Amino acid sequence: MRDPLTALTDAFTSFLFGKVETTRLPVRTSTGQAQAVYLPTAAPGLGDSGVIIGREVYSGKGYIYDPFQLYGQQLPAPHWLVLGESGNGKSALEKTYVLRQLRFRDRQVVVLDAQGEDGVGEWNLIAEELGITPIRLDPTAALNHGIRLNPLDPAITTTGQLALLRTIIEVAMGHGLDERSGFALKVAHAYVNETIVERQPVLSDIVEQLRHPEPESAEAMNVAIDDVRAWGLDVALVLDRLVDGDLRGMFDGPTTVGIDLDAPLIVFDLSHIDRNSIAMPILMAIVGVWLEHTWIRPDRKKRIFLVEEAWHIINSPFVAQLFQRLLKFGRRLGLSFVAVVHHLSDVVDGAAAKEAAAILKMASTRTVYAQKADEARATGRVLGLPRWAVEIIPTLTPGIAVWDVNGNVQVVKHLVTETERPLVFTDRAMTESSADFAADDALRAAELEAEERAAAFVEQHVGDSESTVA
Repeated sequence: MRDPLTALTDAFTSFLFGKVETTRLPVRTSTGQAQAVYLPTAAPGLGDSGVIIGREVYSGKGYIYDPFQLYGQQLPAPHWLVLGESGNGKSALEKTYVLRQLRFRDRQVVVLDAQGEDGVGEWNLIAEELGITPIRLDPTAALNHGIRLNPLDPAITTTGQLALLRTIIEVAMGHGLDERSGFALKVAHAYVNETIVERQPVLSDIVEQLRHPEPESAEAMNVAIDDVRAWGLDVALVLDRLVDGDLRGMFDGPTTVGIDLDAPLIVFDLSHIDRNSIAMPILMAIVGVWLEHTWIRPDRKKRIFLVEEAWHIINSPFVAQLFQRLLKFGRRLGLSFVAVVHHLSDVVDGAAAKEAAAILKMASTRTVYAQKADEARATGRVLGLPRWAVEIIPTLTPGIAVWDVNGNVQVVKHLVTETERPLVFTDRAMTESSADFAADDALRAAELEAEERAAAFVEQHVGDSESTVA
């Protein structure tokens, strides 16, 4: 029998401090608790369906992004703007993103490749690896039976043809068409479409009709035939550049037969065109409208339209208007537009500020690589980035960017697998930055272990992306 005093003491102690002899409870935890202890295992902030980009710098979590998976839930529009100075990783991001998207069977990508060296575009290596021949638009090659795209292709509606013709002329002239010139163009276009039925109408037919309008056209407006001819003279001179001038051979004949619009990747190589000439926005307008009417279809495919040097589109009010329509209607047809621009100031301070703002507003995803402090502040104001993100942009090392996905802002390090590396790092990338994703030695040493884990994760999942689709 226990001593009563001992029993009383034990009872009092137990009341104050709990049982003297305790039994160890079994350890129980939840997934959320485990993720809090080891953040790199936490679920990605944008979900786990889509393509792997890399990892969040601060938490170490994997970063997965896909506009088609997020559209309608976290994204009001599937379009994407990529900003940053050369040598910081934009090119590598674009290429790995496309390669990873193409592992989904229902994805198709068109790239307007405006950069390159050694006579080929920057996407040539990837095209070769996939067994695809780029559509090379080159005035010199076109004269020797090269690729042609016809702005008057019957696949384009008559309304689309006329809008495209107006855009070509307005871009070249640097101002809008007046009523008289617009009337002369409209009459010439209508006559050509009505009378030429045995073949595809071409630009030279429009030029000829502008120079020699039909008397009926003048009579219909109760004006002299010489007046109609005078109204269309400037228009004819502009279009003549595409027929007999420096841009001849690319758009002055029927569309080349055999262009495969069902290929998973379609590359338009524009690298032979001077990027700073008026020819580039004209080319982009023609290619964009031609694709709108021939490539985008109401089927189940998800399409990505990636444009390098996209300031040629955003900075021209006439070209921007065409692409605004493409972006607006593209959402219901499963189109994601990706615009790659070096500096936002290239577009927001130009003549097309209103049109640029409209296109930027449609881009619900914005990725910003390193910029100088002044440029970063200007970018932050336009895009509405939080202050901490603006302050960190000038300090970013190559391969790291600020991602803003409809207000969800993260700092993300893009990861490239060994399989992708030979296709991603072109000669251009190597000259701009000896290792596009190498940070300074101290940072690299600190991150090496985490990077190896994340890269192994990417290698495993990129090889079987379809398994990540919800």
